[in-house]
Amino acid sequence: MSDHKSLNKISAAGLLISLGIVYGDIGTSPLYTLRAIFNTVNDSGQAINSVVVLGALSCIIWTLTLQTTIKYVLITLRADNKGEGGIFSLYSLVRKKAKWLVVPAVIGGCALLADGIITPSITVTTAIEGLQVKFPSVSVIPIVISIIALLFIIQQFGTSLVGKLFGPIMFLWFAALGVLGITYVVQDLSILKALNPYYAFHLIASNPMALVILGGVFLCTTGAEALYSDLGHCGRDNIRVSWIFVKATLIINYLGQGVWLLQHPNYDDHLNPFYQIVPEPYLLFMVALATIAAIIASQAMITGSFTLISEAVRLNLWPKVRINYPSNQKGQIYVPSINWLLCGGCIAVVLLFKKSIHMEGAYGLAINMTFLATTILVAVFMRTKRVPKYVITIFLIIYGSLELSFLAGNMTKFLHGGFVTLLIGSALFTVMWSWYVSRKIKNRFVKYVEIEDYYPIISELSEDESVPKYSSQLVYLTSANFKTEIESKIIYSLIQKEPKRADIYWLVHVDVVDEPFTRDYKVEFLIPGKLIRIDFRLGFRVEQRVNLLYRKVIEELVKNGEVDITSQYTSLNRHKIAGDFRFVLLEKHLSRFSKLSFYERTIMAYYFILKKLSLSEERSFGLDSSYVDVEKVPLIFVTPDDIELNRLPV
Repeated sequence: MSDHKSLNKISAAGLLISLGIVYGDIGTSPLYTLRAIFNTVNDSGQAINSVVVLGALSCIIWTLTLQTTIKYVLITLRADNKGEGGIFSLYSLVRKKAKWLVVPAVIGGCALLADGIITPSITVTTAIEGLQVKFPSVSVIPIVISIIALLFIIQQFGTSLVGKLFGPIMFLWFAALGVLGITYVVQDLSILKALNPYYAFHLIASNPMALVILGGVFLCTTGAEALYSDLGHCGRDNIRVSWIFVKATLIINYLGQGVWLLQHPNYDDHLNPFYQIVPEPYLLFMVALATIAAIIASQAMITGSFTLISEAVRLNLWPKVRINYPSNQKGQIYVPSINWLLCGGCIAVVLLFKKSIHMEGAYGLAINMTFLATTILVAVFMRTKRVPKYVITIFLIIYGSLELSFLAGNMTKFLHGGFVTLLIGSALFTVMWSWYVSRKIKNRFVKYVEIEDYYPIISELSEDESVPKYSSQLVYLTSANFKTEIESKIIYSLIQKEPKRADIYWLVHVDVVDEPFTRDYKVEFLIPGKLIRIDFRLGFRVEQRVNLLYRKVIEELVKNGEVDITSQYTSLNRHKIAGDFRFVLLEKHLSRFSKLSFYERTIMAYYFILKKLSLSEERSFGLDSSYVDVEKVPLIFVTPDDIELNRLPV
């Protein structure tokens, strides 16, 4: 709790860290937002005049105000889960309220991952394209691919060292944005009229291209979700205070670009207003700074994707994958499979679209889905906090209308690249949804029995010397939530399949709780000295290294004299040598004869393909394979009652 409070305190270091971690994505949006809007205007044959420029700028300013400032900075940051943020942290806070909430959570999570593929591609490409202002013949694609490849290669070594430089560099970036903007704003103060929301309403109401323009405007707020996702790294107050500075510099820069557009109404489509307001002597410096800012934005998205997947694995929304911890820094994780998936996706996007101007169509559509999902989950969270119903209704109407308008605007870009994002998001959705539904199907067929009925048999089996000893300490992982129950498959494995004699039988149960960093355990002596159950309560951000956790508990129990793990073999017992441990994992497979619908059989078939590609049970639980026996059991037992036979007379 003290860590959470100290993190929330405003400090110079905290403000600098939040600049480096939180604002990379939203901070690089001036590179491409106005270019996207006015290329659309140019293509439609409209003249670039003060009505369109002031209207577009007003839309940007009020989108940043309504969407980023009010929805995320003021409202959503309140939904912190013991100091942690992000769509799965939010889902963990509300998931007990309704089962259907998994749908927006999964859609939002998949859209964020799809965004993790588009963000590095568009930001790095746009930054490097600035070189073409001075060197028109320079080849951008090889430079972009080299930077992206290098960025993903260094992930495995941890980024804590580089991370310390992010804050000062992003401070320099935002200061440069503000200075560049002011140099043009002072040339035409009438641009400040854009602060009036009237111009935004007028543009939306009167311009025939309003929807398409909104699709471009949306690019200014694409990094808003990162504010919430990085809550755990920076603390709410540091994010809120640093946002004042960030928002001011962003708006000033947009206004400066607006002045340049008014001065050059017939500008060439290939020019980027952002680089046109940079004085020529500083162009190369600005390209370098923009590239570093783009790399920082990409790094934030990559790190966010790793966190997202690790949470999805713990919440049973994603197949078990290898997760590494490259440094001792809290929250610093590396997921190899996702790293190379994102890397391949980014390079494919760059090669497919070739120019950042073509990527703008793919960008925005995915994150729009995340915004809608967050709106739904935040509304449910507000209900849990007993916020008056009329306030929640107003929240839903305002943000539902706003985000659906943006969605309509983004859908106009569907054929111009938006379909790519939707394909990526849909592919990720099939993985998450199948993994979630298959678990529900499996749980339906898990049969539990009263464990007390088997106490006498287990006690006698442990003493029965006619049965060869299987192991001194025999451990089963159980999914039974109550100590009175046990899966019938465990009893079948223990007593019938191959009777397993052991000195002590252990049942280990892992319960993933809705708090992020909980590490609790409870021990129940079901048959004193013979059958012991350990229940772990682990937060959704805690690594489930069952082997280490189990051994830690055993050490505590031995130290307290609650259990004796000395080997019962006479020769070893004399020397007080600890007995051996063996884990038994039961792996389910789908028998050909089963009572599943076509939809369920399809889901299960996909699940078993994903299971083959994912981490094995023993590796995902951190178990040493030399101490583990994996037994295959059918998901659905076929009994004689399921088969009809006619006996013919002799």
